[in-house]
Amino acid sequence: MGFLEKQFQLKEKGTNLRTEIIAGLTTFVTMAYIIFVNPLILSGANGMPAGGVYVATILAAVIGTLVMGLVANVPYAQAPGMGLNALFVSIVTMSNGFTWQQALAIVFICGIINIIITVTQIRKMIIKAIPKSLQYAIGGGIGLFIAYIGFKNGGFIVFPESGQTLSTFTDANTQLALIGLIIIIVLMVLKVKGAILIGIIATTLIGIPMGITSLGGDSAYKISDISQTFFAMDIGGLFSDPSKILLVIMTTFAFSLSDTFDTIGTFIGTGRKSGIFDDKDEAALFSGKGFKSKMDKALFADATATSIGALLGTSNTTTYVESAAGIGAGGRTGLTSIVTAIMFLVCLLFAPVAGIVPGAATAPALIIVGILMMDSFGKIEWGDFDESLPAFFTAVMMPFAGGITNGIAAGFIMYVLVKIFKGKFKEVHPIMYIVTLLFVANFVISAL
Repeated sequence: MGFLEKQFQLKEKGTNLRTEIIAGLTTFVTMAYIIFVNPLILSGANGMPAGGVYVATILAAVIGTLVMGLVANVPYAQAPGMGLNALFVSIVTMSNGFTWQQALAIVFICGIINIIITVTQIRKMIIKAIPKSLQYAIGGGIGLFIAYIGFKNGGFIVFPESGQTLSTFTDANTQLALIGLIIIIVLMVLKVKGAILIGIIATTLIGIPMGITSLGGDSAYKISDISQTFFAMDIGGLFSDPSKILLVIMTTFAFSLSDTFDTIGTFIGTGRKSGIFDDKDEAALFSGKGFKSKMDKALFADATATSIGALLGTSNTTTYVESAAGIGAGGRTGLTSIVTAIMFLVCLLFAPVAGIVPGAATAPALIIVGILMMDSFGKIEWGDFDESLPAFFTAVMMPFAGGITNGIAAGFIMYVLVKIFKGKFKEVHPIMYIVTLLFVANFVISAL
């Protein structure tokens, strides 16, 4: 305990060993799906081996999350990001002519770029330039986004040909998710510690007699499969065709932009509400040189994880918004991350450990976490249309457009337009103009 206290400052952060372990387990069970989903997605990239991706996914999550916990001492987990893996597949399978080895090279370069903009303080300058109203909107918007994922994964909302509607709750998975939601709500109302994790476990157990929780056999993947993807990136081939250089630059830019703002949005949205990145740390971030603040270290840990993941053989490794589940369970230090990383490592040997927990058990947890993040909306001046307009677009476009970065982009664009139309363009930080133009350029390029 003496070592743990010295390493993670548990008492100072208002937490303890039990709480951190529960938080780490909670984060793990809400994001463990990536172990199985990522190989499924990336194996669609013209021959990319699923076994190698499986092992690379776990190792990238373990290494990235350990770095986050030990270096930055914050309760965030990292793994190959959803959305970014779909982008990876699209640039390989579409008419761009990239191999999956060349796509890994793009991801590696993206990681190097993120390291550079972190070391050169560009990332912290971006954070400082974001108006407070948008920061609050980002936090609440991520809550909406997480809750939307929960409603969708739980089957509470369905998508027939006529559009989107409420489920009839005749499906067993949806019924189990509803039971899980009620369990967690009751535990939360009664202020039971570890309510979210207890709810996930209870729902998983209830799912056994319902035939939903699978206690299936061994995974077909082996640790040795990593040889299929390790250091397989093809940087030379990526730049061998001069006619594709512009395409390479634009594709790398798209990866880097999405990765950067997903991470910034997650840190702002969850860290300030919980006090993980407090006023003291924020002051150190903007006034200090080097990596003195937790935010500095966390941003650096995130940046290095992307390149490490590419070396192992997977798409962009990034900070997971599901970390909010562990934070909601009380996680406040890097010990939460260490526990999450250990659980991922266990899955390297025992894949069914992660596969046991059904989506119907984790969906209610995401809905509850979304509720916990709603209070940041109360800090926005909704009566001031100039402030509420960009805040609204920031928040609602995250779930509506299916991504944190899309919401941030919409909010930035609206904020800049409002200031220009009001003749207050001098109030906008130059970085806001630059980033907004980059967002617009990215949208235009994506539409071509």
